[in-house]
Amino acid sequence: MALPNPFRKPATVPGVLASFEHIDAAVDAIKALRGKGHRKLTVYVAHPNHSIEEALEAKVSPVRLFTLVGGIVGLTAATCMQIWMNRDWPVLVGGKAIVAMPAFVVIMFELTVLTSALVTLFGVAVLSVGLGRRGVIYDGRFSDDRIGVFVPADRAQSGALELMLRNAGAVEVRHAAP
Repeated sequence: MALPNPFRKPATVPGVLASFEHIDAAVDAIKALRGKGHRKLTVYVAHPNHSIEEALEAKVSPVRLFTLVGGIVGLTAATCMQIWMNRDWPVLVGGKAIVAMPAFVVIMFELTVLTSALVTLFGVAVLSVGLGRRGVIYDGRFSDDRIGVFVPADRAQSGALELMLRNAGAVEVRHAAP
């Protein structure tokens, strides 16, 4: 059995890509598409927008769980490391206890932040590769001043989708064929 090549360009997903100049028009189009049962939309926006997220009914990203787990692991590792080191090489200073938690606070904070940041970076990379949209067409103007909405669809649905998107305010509509 041959393993898939991750560097091979994926096949293009058939569908319709609409370009919008105004956020209101894009939100109206997204709501109309979701009303017609289209759930797997890909929306390209240059900056975050709450009205688009609400129209998409976007779920909360699982990356925050990576951050939480990384922070807990970092805090636990810092605490255990310092207790172990102080008990392994006990030095009495000024009559304070060998395991003095106030002295540990800075190291605990630093290792918590470092570990959670590294695990978050790892989580973003893993989820981007695993959940990334491959084969969906893109236009560079979506990173500047336009809003793009891609709807996966076969040839039979493309005409009706194009009409719906143009009625919602799309300035340009392109079809992607496999």
